[in-house]
Amino acid sequence: MDDLHERDLHQGDGDGRQGNPRDGGARTPDPRTVAELHARLRAGLPDGAVLTDPDVTASYAHDMASFCTAGTPAAVVLPRTVEQVRHVMRTATALRVPVVPQGARTGLSGGANAAEGCVVLSLVKMDRILEIDPVDRIAVVEPGVVNAVLSRAVAERGLYYPPDPSSWETCTIGGNIGTASGGLCCVKYGVTAEYVLGLDVVLADGRLLRTGRRTAKGVAGYDLTRLFVGSEGSLGIVVGAVLALKPRPPVQLALAAEFPSTAAACEAVCAIMAAGHTPSLLELMDRTTVRAVNRLAHMGLPDSTEALLLCAFDTADPVADLAAVGELCTAAGATEVVPAADPAESELLLQARRLSLTALETIRPATMIDDVCVPRTKLAAMLDGTAAIAEKYRLTVGVCAHAGDGNTHPVVCFDPADEDESRRARESFDEIMALGLSLGGTITGEHGVGVLKKEWLARELGPVGVELQRGIKRTFDPLGLLNPGKLF
Repeated sequence: MDDLHERDLHQGDGDGRQGNPRDGGARTPDPRTVAELHARLRAGLPDGAVLTDPDVTASYAHDMASFCTAGTPAAVVLPRTVEQVRHVMRTATALRVPVVPQGARTGLSGGANAAEGCVVLSLVKMDRILEIDPVDRIAVVEPGVVNAVLSRAVAERGLYYPPDPSSWETCTIGGNIGTASGGLCCVKYGVTAEYVLGLDVVLADGRLLRTGRRTAKGVAGYDLTRLFVGSEGSLGIVVGAVLALKPRPPVQLALAAEFPSTAAACEAVCAIMAAGHTPSLLELMDRTTVRAVNRLAHMGLPDSTEALLLCAFDTADPVADLAAVGELCTAAGATEVVPAADPAESELLLQARRLSLTALETIRPATMIDDVCVPRTKLAAMLDGTAAIAEKYRLTVGVCAHAGDGNTHPVVCFDPADEDESRRARESFDEIMALGLSLGGTITGEHGVGVLKKEWLARELGPVGVELQRGIKRTFDPLGLLNPGKLF
């Protein structure tokens, strides 16, 4: 990577430029600015790296979130090197053009949505695994590396990269860093933030910043690395990452437990955690989700199941651990506990959880996926409250949850062509977030804020928190060019 050095901030003359990027860049850019932008970008980038055909750029305008506005990009850039990213940022700063960084656009909060007249900076071509070190247990990667590709590459060396978002076959490490992604294994191994040791970041004016370390320990100065993780591209462009790895664990074994109520399933979750168990996975599906999966995949789950709890262990003796958990589930009221006999049967049990979102998407033409995290002791209140909200708004809302860490994903199913149903969907979504906050939770455990939850971020942080976070944003991005209109 390039060495860190200072670069003067180029000043534009302001004539015929964009509207204020801090308001999301809502004004249509001047054609002269767009023409100059295209010319400057192409002057420092290889053929094919700058896309300007409106039919092509429109496909980069948004991620997978519903109810999130998106502008029309002035250009899409696909760099392959750090220096090319720096050229884009110098050009954008000189012309006062906003820049929206993107990965695979699998996000669910509108965090990768284009601002009007922006440069979409797609980092998917920067997809090299630069190093895997089994002694220091690190991997050095570019931001466009797909999560599953990295996971398989380190597994070949006897190592393990734990963060595994449900979109792991397509999502990129850069996008995972931007939203601090989680996954099914968070209950034992934690989220992306726990695995990012250092970053190379291109700042808004094109300077290159290196944060963090390659060592197992390090506390020199403020922890800028953690500041960038979860910042959704609003502070800088991640162009490289040093990631921590773990030894590859044994293959996990799982069990499925059926419950007559979500409250009973949540009681089992609390009992499992209170007993000191460390499952590698502890997932919950409510009745709506179970029935949707049954309809889609014909898995034979009983229609009487009100909640399905899935638990797995990758310990030295998973059979004993599953037996202990099975007893706790039975004590909490489980009607049936089915432990897997081998890893293949475990995968069959876990397939139901992996199909949850796909199955819920078959209920109505569109979905809104919430991401509210609450204390484990409040999990039952969260699920019961969500069911009451679904009834109040006459909607189907299925809940799948990373129950072991209290992270719920209520999925609101609706028809966007039905104006009244769309209104009710949005109102129910907001009420679910309010419920989470009232229970001592947070509006997002792993999906990020983006456009979808920016007003709720202000409610969660409070005025002092918002003021300080906006101050941090101004320090790194004084012109407000990076991913405008997101977070705040």
